[in-house]
Amino acid sequence: MKKILISVLTAATAATASAANPFFQEFNTVHNTVPFNSVKTADYEEAIDRGIALAQQEIDAICAQTDAPTFQNTIVAYERSGKDLDRVVEVFDAMTSAMNDPEMMDLSLRVYQKLSDFSTSVTLNEALWKRVKTVYDNAALGEPALDGHSPFSPEDQMLLQKTYDAFALQGANLEGADRDTFKQLSAELSDLTTRFGQNVLKELYTYEIWLTKDDLDGLPQSSIDAAALAAKEKGREGEYLFTLAQPTYMAFMKYSKRRDLREKMYRLYNGRNTQGEFSNKDIIKQISEKRLQLARLLGSKTYAEHKLKRTMAQSPFGVYDLLDRLRDAYVPAMKAEMKELNEFAQTMENDPSFTVTPWDYSYYSNLLKASKYDYNEEEYRPYFELNNVIDGVFGLATKLYGLTFTYNPEIEVYHPEVKAYEVKDRDGSYVGIIYTDFFPRDSKSPGAWMTGFRPQSIDADGTNERPHVSIVMNFTKPTADAPSLLTPYEVETFLHEFGHALHGLLANTKYASMSGTSVYRDFVELPSQFNENYLTEKEFLDGFARHYQTGEAIPQELVDKLVKSSQYGAAYACVRQLNFGYLDMAWHSITEPVADPVAFENEAIEQVQIFPAEDGAMISPQFSHIFAGGYAAGYYSYKWAEVLDADAFAHFKENGIFDQETAQSFRKNILEKGGTENPAELYRRFRGHDATIDALLERDGIKKADDSLPAP
Repeated sequence: MKKILISVLTAATAATASAANPFFQEFNTVHNTVPFNSVKTADYEEAIDRGIALAQQEIDAICAQTDAPTFQNTIVAYERSGKDLDRVVEVFDAMTSAMNDPEMMDLSLRVYQKLSDFSTSVTLNEALWKRVKTVYDNAALGEPALDGHSPFSPEDQMLLQKTYDAFALQGANLEGADRDTFKQLSAELSDLTTRFGQNVLKELYTYEIWLTKDDLDGLPQSSIDAAALAAKEKGREGEYLFTLAQPTYMAFMKYSKRRDLREKMYRLYNGRNTQGEFSNKDIIKQISEKRLQLARLLGSKTYAEHKLKRTMAQSPFGVYDLLDRLRDAYVPAMKAEMKELNEFAQTMENDPSFTVTPWDYSYYSNLLKASKYDYNEEEYRPYFELNNVIDGVFGLATKLYGLTFTYNPEIEVYHPEVKAYEVKDRDGSYVGIIYTDFFPRDSKSPGAWMTGFRPQSIDADGTNERPHVSIVMNFTKPTADAPSLLTPYEVETFLHEFGHALHGLLANTKYASMSGTSVYRDFVELPSQFNENYLTEKEFLDGFARHYQTGEAIPQELVDKLVKSSQYGAAYACVRQLNFGYLDMAWHSITEPVADPVAFENEAIEQVQIFPAEDGAMISPQFSHIFAGGYAAGYYSYKWAEVLDADAFAHFKENGIFDQETAQSFRKNILEKGGTENPAELYRRFRGHDATIDALLERDGIKKADDSLPAP
């Protein structure tokens, strides 16, 4: 429930208990995994209503105590309350992204409103807040922590601070009319962010681009086969169906020789949610305005200032300091890259006036990369057959941490394409469960993410409840003639999400609210981005990258080209990320409502804008990370964590990329600790010093090893 409070989710009234509802009893399944075959959509709301009622009873019991508030009878009691509610909400949250059909969409609007209302009622429960504040104030005065028996451990200290902040930053100090205003704003934001996310998903899958054989020039056979299969499934054999699903769109923009069709695809993709039934333009104005109102109500000038108080960056100044220094380092390099690309395209087109547009970038960039390094992404697909990649990615955790992964068909899954694996440690002890969900479908959100059905925690009786996590992606689907063959980018995505999964699986903390990925937003991407470094390591690739037909190991030549080309376009990629970071900070640094979102966006990204603004193309209306996810005033964290991951991998490179001592230190100090200590301290314990941006600039080829720069 703590997680729900912190992220402003949670509900009201309870329903009559139904014995048929699987959430009303312990799961009689392998490792108490979710019995998906028995769960009906209607079960979620019924179980959430019941969970809210039970959680409220537990809250009331904490408040009704006559004993003086202590860490155990108030902070720990609150931490361990609401387990029935947490159990169903964890599953429901995951399903709204992975299996979000119209019935689930309608349900989520009701459910998330209930969750928001309940969370607000807990935050503003004056009796509970007084008890929390008493414990916090007594600890600050040096009073005994654990009911007089022992001092606070670092994890206990973090739980106390996190609990106090969760209340204080969510309006617990408000009184009278301000409390009512906070409730109203929280409810409105819950509705708006849910509708934003649903609009993105609904519109994405309305687009069907039907092409003929004459329109396919330049496309790889894998894309053609996938489009033919999609058309056949729609009853239109002999035609080719393309959608805006990420792997389809990216391949089309990279390989299609038809500039007119690339432009069409670009404008459709980047014009989503800007007009019509699924427009988010008004919603983003409302979200940013209500977040501003909320921040001011809680004593901050802007929402960014409010949100960044519990991060490594600490304040908007810390964020802009990083963004600005990366801008200064990367923008000149990006301009040089674009100059080279334009000159290359002009030569290719025999037109000195030709200018690369946003719908040209992937196409000509791919050709230039191939020209410079003889690099063709499609060459790698046969060596990255999905099952082999699974072995390789899982095998990385075996080499580093001694983990093993065993497919268990007895574990129920929520879709036939999903698989579940038991994870065990080097000594054979049970670690947890990981579900894999790899392919696009209409009910599934675009992109890739890691989520969980149960976090790790240690119960009051000392039982270590192990986690159940899930990694969800949208990879190239198998066709009638070939299995799923991945691009290097898709393998990198797999490595990324698997890093998050390891953060969840290896968690070893007392309290669920600080387990696994429940860390500062600008620290959470370290384990995931760290894993990406292995993609260009020959020693890693040699272990699994084999031709799916011949069994031949990936040739040294291809590995060398992958390594040599890894820095290609690094400046462009970084500036594109800075583009998102500045835009996010702009929306959450406003001091008055935004009148024109188009003009606002253009001004926000002007200093890092790569191409001139195109009519109808916008980022904000489909920017789910900040308007429907948890990255509001936090998108910078990808670059912040990239500084950390480059510095961390440099440590591995110094000692060997599979060095056991270094790996065990990373596991012990980063992966197992979750949010139990300040992440800056955890990182120093692993690395021996603070991270600098040197390793990132060196990895990207922006600076040489002796061009030292200060840390963020």
